[in-house]
Amino acid sequence: MQLKDFAKTGRKVSVLGVGTYYDPAWIATGFLGWKRGAREKVEAIRAGLDAGITLVDTAEIYQSEPLVAKAIAEKNRDEIFLATKVWSNHLHRDELVSAFGRSLARLGTKYVDLYQVHFPNPRVPIQETMSAMEKLVEDGKLRHIGVSNFSLEQIKDAQAALRKTELSAVQLDYSLLHRAVENDVLPYCDSEKIALLAYYPLGHGKLPSDSRLDQAAGNGRTRAQVALQWLAGKPNVFPIPRASRAEHVWENAGAGTWELSEGQREDLDSKYR
Repeated sequence: MQLKDFAKTGRKVSVLGVGTYYDPAWIATGFLGWKRGAREKVEAIRAGLDAGITLVDTAEIYQSEPLVAKAIAEKNRDEIFLATKVWSNHLHRDELVSAFGRSLARLGTKYVDLYQVHFPNPRVPIQETMSAMEKLVEDGKLRHIGVSNFSLEQIKDAQAALRKTELSAVQLDYSLLHRAVENDVLPYCDSEKIALLAYYPLGHGKLPSDSRLDQAAGNGRTRAQVALQWLAGKPNVFPIPRASRAEHVWENAGAGTWELSEGQREDLDSKYR
């Protein structure tokens, strides 16, 4: 598994991660205490770790933090770059600190590598939220700060609100089928050395059945691996495909063991414009 720098953190992490968002029904039933297929999902996350993936992304709303805790329990915690998110109704200072504490408990860890604001909340000043984040960093419970589903203007506001640290990551929908971030957010992330975590990197499951990927999928590569490598090969982009089945995770991990040629990249860029 190839590694690369994660923003300005000084950490090298796997070029792709595992995501643990499953679906709205999973979240809804999770609140009721029913988590269908939980064992299978834990095994899928473990498969990613066994394949050399070090980046694991979750969120308080996903109802998957306890699954991540089980998956990483027997691993070297310091080798894992663990990211989670705070929901938009917990962005006031005291609420964020409390939510973070609950996430720590569910994850069974003493610190989180990346804590992200899941969605912006216009009713809460971003300065208050970022101040609470920085306090967690100061207390040694949090290493790095990120945001998710923010526009470029909102990203810049979050960056400006930080006084002692820098914004390390932005998480957005990004794939060959959805390239809007290339218009503004990705160039900004590249210039500021901010990592971009790409969710839905397989285009909501459409890319593994897209024949336009076949030419680049020679030499035993699959369409999914091509689509993921197209993202993972970019300097500041880290795709985080969902980890729901171990066999799929093993396949996805293969995207981190090789690189597309420049010609293949150019061909894909033209096909998906």
